[in-house]
Amino acid sequence: MVGDALRVLWTEPRPAHAPVRVWWDWALVGALGSWSLMEVLLRQELAWRPVMLAASLVVALCLLWRRTHPLAAVAVSFATLTVVDVARIFAAGETGLLWSVAAALLLPYALFRWGAGREAAIGLGIVVVWLGATHVADPAGAAEVVAGYGFFLFSAALGAAIRFYANTRIRDVEQATLRQRNDLARELHDTVGHHVSAIAIQAQAGRAVAASDPDRALVTLGTIEEAASRTLEEMRSIVGVLREGAEPDRAPQPSVANIEQLARGDGGAPRVDVQLSGAFDHVSPAVGAALYRIAQEAVTNAVRHATHATRIIVQVADEGDRVRLTVHDDGADRTTAQKPGGYGLIGMAERASLLGGMLQAGPDPEGGWTVDAVLPRSVATR
Repeated sequence: MVGDALRVLWTEPRPAHAPVRVWWDWALVGALGSWSLMEVLLRQELAWRPVMLAASLVVALCLLWRRTHPLAAVAVSFATLTVVDVARIFAAGETGLLWSVAAALLLPYALFRWGAGREAAIGLGIVVVWLGATHVADPAGAAEVVAGYGFFLFSAALGAAIRFYANTRIRDVEQATLRQRNDLARELHDTVGHHVSAIAIQAQAGRAVAASDPDRALVTLGTIEEAASRTLEEMRSIVGVLREGAEPDRAPQPSVANIEQLARGDGGAPRVDVQLSGAFDHVSPAVGAALYRIAQEAVTNAVRHATHATRIIVQVADEGDRVRLTVHDDGADRTTAQKPGGYGLIGMAERASLLGGMLQAGPDPEGGWTVDAVLPRSVATR
């Protein structure tokens, strides 16, 4: 278990799109350079002034590459400080580092925030080696040693924590985007698929009566034109949501009352009768939209796949704290409500389940096919 976790950390890639160098990075380097120069000029006990100034400037300059090349920045800066500390250990006399090298605390943070997993592990080892060297060069008590390690380990832990938080946010956005795309795919299937099926049926009816009844064929063409225009509008609305920067359509969601629009009695296609019984004023918008889409998809499936069907009955009944939707056709028995690989029945079941309801579909004992969905009247909003 621990080995698996370490392997995951070791293979962790760098985060994408590391921030580029900005003006305040140069301002930070300038401030650190000025600080180091002031220390060299004012600190009386300081020895090896050019060496200490050079080491401090190396650390400051490495900060410019801490996001884009975090391991290289850590390696160069802490290797420089380690060489200086080793020289201090063997040199006669004592001298301390410049206080401005405290800016090196930013490097472990950047390493764990922007580096790959193996880079973070290697860089942390370099930091630990330097800490050991500097405590040998400047002997201190146990509390100071622990504090020294604590500061740098806290910097690394902070970088890892912020990285984890950023990755979590990215995953949440990706999941939200995926859910939106699934919803749009379902909406496209339910809405546009229904209208296209109706257009195909009307076209078949028009062709059948074109020779014997031209006036009726013209009426059918008008119906096709209206359905095609409505389909085009809904396609534009859905595609507009997918386009970056486009405003989605703000049209209201369909409700239970809109189910009546599914009724049709013209020839050349199964007759669709809609029956609403009860009061639906207080049905929540989400439930109303789901009932409409389920009814729409069930009617579309019946039109497409119910062989020899002459009538489709859509019933919506108020059952107190629940609403029941039943769609029944009188076609020949069939084993599926959709073509192999289709998503109609899956989409209907998902809509019902997400709202705390249930949906069943299958052959009716008295013949034909029935879709039966029961949804709560209202759902909790989040």
